[in-house]
Amino acid sequence: MRRSSTFARQVLLVRVGRRDGDLMPGTDLPEPRYVDRQLRRRGRARYERAEVEAVMPVSPALAPSQPVDESPAMSIPLLPGERTASRRMKFALVQACTLASLMLGINAIFVAMNGQARIAAFFLIACVVFDGLDGALARKFGVASPFGAQMDSLADMCSFGLAAPVVVYASLAGSAPPAAAAVACALVASCAAIRLARFNVSPKDGRFFCGVPTTMSAAVLALTVAIGLPVPGAVLVAGVALLAFAMVSSFPYAKLARLVKLPPWLWLAPVVGALVDIRLTFALVVVGYLVSGPLLWLHQRRAV
Repeated sequence: MRRSSTFARQVLLVRVGRRDGDLMPGTDLPEPRYVDRQLRRRGRARYERAEVEAVMPVSPALAPSQPVDESPAMSIPLLPGERTASRRMKFALVQACTLASLMLGINAIFVAMNGQARIAAFFLIACVVFDGLDGALARKFGVASPFGAQMDSLADMCSFGLAAPVVVYASLAGSAPPAAAAVACALVASCAAIRLARFNVSPKDGRFFCGVPTTMSAAVLALTVAIGLPVPGAVLVAGVALLAFAMVSSFPYAKLARLVKLPPWLWLAPVVGALVDIRLTFALVVVGYLVSGPLLWLHQRRAV
């Protein structure tokens, strides 16, 4: 009985070894206890390898991809609504005003680079006029469109975000340290970009601006250069930096339409002051407008 059981066990081991490829014909059979130990080790290794392969992550490249929309692209009309010849002409007139503001801003840069900062300031004032004209005409003619809004924003960045700092920097040559003037003018450009981007994505308020508008900031800078305020260069640099930070502030500033509705007697003081000393009056009006934002903010906080 013992021999028969031993012989049967050896036969089974030989078959298993041949199937696994571990024992070749003509080789000596190892002792049963070593064979059992090797089989247990190999069986555990195969189980662990299979378990690892089961939990291996699948490559994202093999994941089923989303179906690609192969429908032909459709062009979006620049002018929504009825596309008559009359509306197209009105739309073209509005865009011409926007492009005029853009080209005047570019020429202001060229003129300022030639050392004629005051003439460049008048170019900026013309930019402000055309920038207000295109919006007024678009609303009057009923041709306002998303394309026009984006064009106006890009033109404002070129004229008021880039041309205005260049003109101011040219006007500060010789009266302020170049490094300080460069930093202040770079702040104007950076804050103008932030202000315009925030304006494009923020809900509109019909009463107040959130921060000083870019157009108004450029108008203040252009008038400062045009009339030549008799203040030291360091004070001008500080004022330019303050105006830049006012553009990205959260203080509410009244819109021009709201200022026009003020009582007539409030406009009498600036008019008389301009006849006496236009430079001093302009400085007081600008300072008063900048201070009005924090005062309105405090008033709204107390009302809440």
